[in-house]
Amino acid sequence: MPCCLKHMYVTESGEGKYISPFHDIPLFAASEEDKEIPAKRSKINGSEVVFNMVVEVPRWTNAKMEIATKEPLNPIKQDIKNGKLRYVANIFPHKGYIWNYGALPQTWEDPNHTDNSTGCCGDNDPIDVCEIGSKVRSSGEIVQVKVLGVLALIDEGETDWKIIAISMDDPEAEKIHVPKGREEMMQGVNPESLLGLQFYQYWMRYVQTRRE
Repeated sequence: MPCCLKHMYVTESGEGKYISPFHDIPLFAASEEDKEIPAKRSKINGSEVVFNMVVEVPRWTNAKMEIATKEPLNPIKQDIKNGKLRYVANIFPHKGYIWNYGALPQTWEDPNHTDNSTGCCGDNDPIDVCEIGSKVRSSGEIVQVKVLGVLALIDEGETDWKIIAISMDDPEAEKIHVPKGREEMMQGVNPESLLGLQFYQYWMRYVQTRRE
């Protein structure tokens, strides 16, 4: 658990070289035939496109880890506000984030563009992902996911999109698809994640109140 302001994680490539989790990892997972970086052909599972997700915050942890978009190589480090490390509050009976939380690489919410759906500009960060599968991931891990839906939040006057996704290697992934309705999508989803989707906006307000 990070305990000081300098603590950070940096993603490494398979060759042992440091890379940026923001810029150097392709948005789309490569097809098995495509070995080029960045991939020229995206991986498709049936009719569903597969994306790469960079894990920032593992499930059941409290430290608010983020890709440092303004630092060289964009390390994953704990966010700081008013000189203090930031943590996410628990929602009884759960601890910390109830999903694996991260971002889509090579994406960015433009702070100069007003979103048609929210009426607000972007938050100047990569697009966030809530991975609702059953496995606990590691900070800096790259996970292949498929998108199930999207949730638009307005945080301090800025648009903050949340992609709801599930990892392709999750045992329930083949059972869950882009839904015709909410009930169809939620078949097979673990109850902790369902609880989180219902209380997410409340959670954001609660954390902001406690940590400021």
